[in-house]
Amino acid sequence: QVHLVESGGGSVQAAGSLRLSCAVAIYTYWPGCMAWFRQTPGKEREWVTFLYTSSGSTQYADSVKGRFTISQDNAKKTIFLQMNSLKPEDTAMYYCAARATQCVYEPAAFPNWGQGTQVTVSS
Repeated sequence: QVHLVESGGGSVQAAGSLRLSCAVAIYTYWPGCMAWFRQTPGKEREWVTFLYTSSGSTQYADSVKGRFTISQDNAKKTIFLQMNSLKPEDTAMYYCAARATQCVYEPAAFPNWGQGTQVTVSS
Protein backbone atom coordinates (compact mmCIF):
# COMPACT_ATOMS: atom_id res chain seq x y z
CA GLN A 1 0.00 0.00 0.00
CA VAL A 2 1.26 3.45 -1.03
CA HIS A 3 -0.66 6.65 -0.42
CA LEU A 4 0.04 9.20 -3.15
CA VAL A 5 -0.91 12.87 -2.95
CA GLU A 6 -0.88 14.91 -6.15
CA SER A 7 -0.67 18.65 -6.69
CA GLY A 8 0.31 21.21 -9.29
CA GLY A 9 -2.49 21.02 -11.81
CA GLY A 10 -4.16 24.07 -13.23
CA SER A 11 -5.08 26.00 -16.34
CA VAL A 12 -2.49 27.32 -18.77
CA GLN A 13 -2.38 28.60 -22.30
CA ALA A 14 -0.95 26.55 -25.13
CA ALA A 15 2.86 26.51 -25.12
CA GLY A 16 2.88 27.08 -21.38
CA SER A 17 4.31 24.88 -18.64
CA LEU A 18 3.18 23.14 -15.49
CA ARG A 19 4.91 20.95 -12.94
CA LEU A 20 2.92 18.23 -11.25
CA SER A 21 4.00 16.70 -7.96
CA CYS A 22 3.21 13.31 -6.48
CA ALA A 23 4.26 12.80 -2.88
CA VAL A 24 4.57 9.37 -1.32
CA ALA A 25 2.79 10.25 1.91
CA ILE A 26 2.70 6.84 3.56
CA TYR A 27 3.81 3.44 2.38
CA THR A 28 4.06 -0.20 3.32
CA TYR A 29 6.34 -0.90 0.39
CA TRP A 30 8.69 1.40 -1.46
CA PRO A 31 7.66 1.46 -5.10
CA GLY A 32 10.19 0.35 -7.66
CA CYS A 33 8.18 2.07 -10.36
CA MET A 34 6.39 5.40 -10.41
CA ALA A 35 4.28 6.39 -13.39
CA TRP A 36 2.02 9.10 -14.72
CA PHE A 37 -1.20 8.42 -16.59
CA ARG A 38 -3.85 10.76 -17.90
CA GLN A 39 -7.52 10.39 -18.70
CA THR A 40 -10.19 12.37 -20.47
CA PRO A 41 -13.87 11.63 -19.74
CA GLY A 42 -15.12 8.88 -22.01
CA LYS A 43 -11.64 7.65 -22.93
CA GLU A 44 -9.34 4.98 -21.55
CA ARG A 45 -6.62 5.92 -19.14
CA GLU A 46 -3.48 6.66 -21.15
CA TRP A 47 0.08 5.92 -20.08
CA VAL A 48 2.32 9.00 -20.19
CA THR A 49 5.65 8.10 -18.58
CA PHE A 50 7.30 5.99 -15.91
CA LEU A 51 10.42 6.04 -13.77
CA TYR A 52 12.38 3.28 -12.06
CA THR A 53 13.04 4.75 -8.64
CA SER A 54 16.27 2.85 -8.07
CA SER A 55 18.02 3.53 -11.36
CA GLY A 56 16.30 6.67 -12.60
CA SER A 57 15.57 5.02 -15.93
CA THR A 58 12.58 6.56 -17.71
CA GLN A 59 10.30 6.03 -20.69
CA TYR A 60 7.81 8.33 -22.37
CA ALA A 61 4.81 7.99 -24.60
CA ASP A 62 5.44 9.30 -28.10
CA SER A 63 2.80 11.96 -27.60
CA VAL A 64 4.79 13.67 -24.84
CA LYS A 65 8.38 12.76 -25.65
CA GLY A 66 10.60 15.81 -25.73
CA ARG A 67 8.07 17.93 -23.88
CA PHE A 68 7.50 16.13 -20.56
CA THR A 69 10.10 15.05 -18.02
CA ILE A 70 9.57 12.74 -15.07
CA SER A 71 11.96 13.05 -12.13
CA GLN A 72 12.24 12.24 -8.45
CA ASP A 73 13.42 13.96 -5.30
CA ASN A 74 14.42 11.22 -2.88
CA ALA A 75 14.69 13.54 0.11
CA LYS A 76 11.15 14.80 -0.40
CA LYS A 77 9.86 11.37 -1.44
CA THR A 78 8.21 13.06 -4.39
CA ILE A 79 7.87 12.39 -8.09
CA PHE A 80 7.50 15.28 -10.52
CA LEU A 81 6.17 15.68 -14.01
CA GLN A 82 7.52 18.76 -15.74
CA MET A 83 5.27 19.58 -18.68
CA ASN A 84 6.52 22.06 -21.24
CA SER A 85 5.17 23.21 -24.59
CA LEU A 86 1.70 22.18 -23.52
CA LYS A 87 -0.95 21.59 -26.14
CA PRO A 88 -4.74 21.61 -25.87
CA GLU A 89 -4.70 17.84 -26.42
CA ASP A 90 -2.73 17.48 -23.17
CA THR A 91 -5.88 18.51 -21.32
CA ALA A 92 -6.79 15.66 -18.98
CA MET A 93 -6.93 14.48 -15.42
CA TYR A 94 -3.41 13.38 -14.54
CA TYR A 95 -2.81 10.53 -12.12
CA CYS A 96 0.39 9.28 -10.58
CA ALA A 97 0.68 5.60 -9.78
CA ALA A 98 3.03 3.27 -7.91
CA ARG A 99 4.04 -0.34 -8.42
CA ALA A 100 6.34 -2.56 -6.39
CA THR A 101 8.80 -3.75 -9.01
CA GLN A 102 8.67 -3.78 -12.81
CA CYS A 103 7.39 -0.78 -14.73
CA VAL A 104 4.63 -1.57 -17.21
CA TYR A 105 2.29 0.36 -19.46
CA GLU A 106 -1.06 -1.01 -18.28
CA PRO A 107 -2.90 1.06 -15.67
CA ALA A 108 -4.60 -2.05 -14.29
CA ALA A 109 -1.21 -3.33 -13.14
CA PHE A 110 -0.69 -0.41 -10.75
CA PRO A 111 -2.25 -1.00 -7.33
CA ASN A 112 -1.81 2.49 -5.89
CA TRP A 113 -2.95 5.80 -7.33
CA GLY A 114 -3.01 9.46 -6.54
CA GLN A 115 -6.29 11.32 -6.40
CA GLY A 116 -5.74 13.02 -9.74
CA THR A 117 -5.02 16.62 -10.66
CA GLN A 118 -6.66 18.44 -13.54
CA VAL A 119 -4.59 19.98 -16.32
CA THR A 120 -6.39 22.26 -18.75
CA VAL A 121 -4.59 23.78 -21.73
CA SER A 122 -6.40 26.46 -23.68
CA SER A 123 -5.58 27.80 -27.12
